[in-house]
Amino acid sequence: MDHPEKLKKLIQKQHGTVLSSDLDRNEIPRVYLRKMLSEGQLERVGRGVYVSVDSIEDEMYFMQTKYPKLIYSHETALYLHGLSDRAPFQYSASVPSGYKVVGNLADRFKIYYVKKELHEQGVETVKSAHGNPIRTYILERTICDLIRSRNRIDVQILNDALKRFVKIKSADYSILMDHAKKLRVETVLKNYLEALL
Repeated sequence: MDHPEKLKKLIQKQHGTVLSSDLDRNEIPRVYLRKMLSEGQLERVGRGVYVSVDSIEDEMYFMQTKYPKLIYSHETALYLHGLSDRAPFQYSASVPSGYKVVGNLADRFKIYYVKKELHEQGVETVKSAHGNPIRTYILERTICDLIRSRNRIDVQILNDALKRFVKIKSADYSILMDHAKKLRVETVLKNYLEALL
């Protein structure tokens, strides 16, 4: 397969989004990227981020690809799990303590810092609205994160999420309590659940 064809297949596979780092990883010379730009097939939407002109940019996917320590959490994770009717106005994401957040990211995201040893716990891969793989926390971890950050979250969002969570038949309360222990919100979580159940 020649380089232009390889690049087109990569763009198609990633639902219209390609990063300059994708070219390096797939050993495609950047001259082919510049050619597609000059021909009007691609447009640059951010530093090192390009989108096919006939597709919609998948911001969640490309931001996570650019910043691999970013894990979608809190209100955004609720939305990804279908526990919120509101599409996030601003994405929420967790990063490990000490991670340097650049201005570009801080302007567009609500950032939560977590201890390094807790950062990767309860992570799963789901599909973005555009079909690309993105990382978020499982639902049980998300509920604990919301309770842990309850002073930074709209109380209505937290209450709605808890009410919806207790109605889910597949909800795993042992996993929920395990995350609550690790995040040190076990007592607060029990109080919320007792009020709902």
